[in-house]
Amino acid sequence: MFTEAEQAALALAEEGTRLADAHLGVSDDTWALARKHYDDDQLAALVSLVALINAANRLAVILHQKGGSYETGMFAKSN
Repeated sequence: MFTEAEQAALALAEEGTRLADAHLGVSDDTWALARKHYDDDQLAALVSLVALINAANRLAVILHQKGGSYETGMFAKSN
């Protein structure tokens, strides 16, 4: 379903997120696959996005934010 490049990005995100059970970080194999598809700037952007998403998730846990509460259009301006 996902391209090889998308799979590489997802693997990088997964390994960069699962610190409790993957304390060694992103594996060399995953980095090699990501490097095959992305240049330095793209990898920097990908790593930054993974870090930002993880930070948002941690904040949601700390603040007891209920997941799944978004409803389509809830932030749309009403006339």
